[in-house]
Amino acid sequence: MRIVCGIEYDGTGYNGWQRQSHRVSVQAVVESALAFVADHPVTVVCAGRTDAHVHATWQVIHFDTAAQRSVRSWVLGANSRLPDDVRLLWACQVDDRFHARFSALSRQYRYVILNRPVASALKRNHASWIYKPLDSALMAAGGEYLLGEHDFSTFRAVACQAKNPVRTIRRLEVSRDHDYVYIDVEANAFLHHMVRNIAGVLISVGSGEHQPAWVAELLDFRDRTQGGITAPAQGLYLVGVGYPDNYAIGNVGYLPHF
Repeated sequence: MRIVCGIEYDGTGYNGWQRQSHRVSVQAVVESALAFVADHPVTVVCAGRTDAHVHATWQVIHFDTAAQRSVRSWVLGANSRLPDDVRLLWACQVDDRFHARFSALSRQYRYVILNRPVASALKRNHASWIYKPLDSALMAAGGEYLLGEHDFSTFRAVACQAKNPVRTIRRLEVSRDHDYVYIDVEANAFLHHMVRNIAGVLISVGSGEHQPAWVAELLDFRDRTQGGITAPAQGLYLVGVGYPDNYAIGNVGYLPHF
């Protein structure tokens, strides 16, 4: 049978989602916990691989198993073996046509910025810090140029292995609440470092270094070397994955708000 689960994790202590031979990963600890419950090795597939120090409130995985367990047993059993910074939120059985990655219709991320003169002692691993004053309205105006289908070559990592740089951003919103600025972006899929590069560009716009129209120029360049800084990983959260309605899987988790 095929089981699908929702997971949240604090990525601070991990070298990303993907299993690695020499560094601790979220995938490795999840597979180990599920294998204990299943009583056989388990390989999981995720909706979107996150980088080192990136967090998730709504990562979705699937795995195949012959073990007969209740959904409650999968959740409680796995959580009893997981470290405190990783948790299964729910589990359900789906048909074999479901695929955590390829069945997904959309992904949603939130990027969190602490914007004040002094860094935080408490949120240093959960928000990026920008000391220069940011104008969230200018950032939102710059983000409007990214809506729709575009070649996002300027906004992907040099080492990105995606064959096609074209993606469709369906929603991009910038909001502010006291000292925190939030960038919410939803797309059909994302390139490597795409959200962090978007955040870096919008930070440059918000600080007054560039006008919002500069974002459109960057799209036309299709050149990562023109795209400015990559924003720090600790501000990034995977917060939603959308699937066809017939799977009856929720599409968004907790939106971090400080």
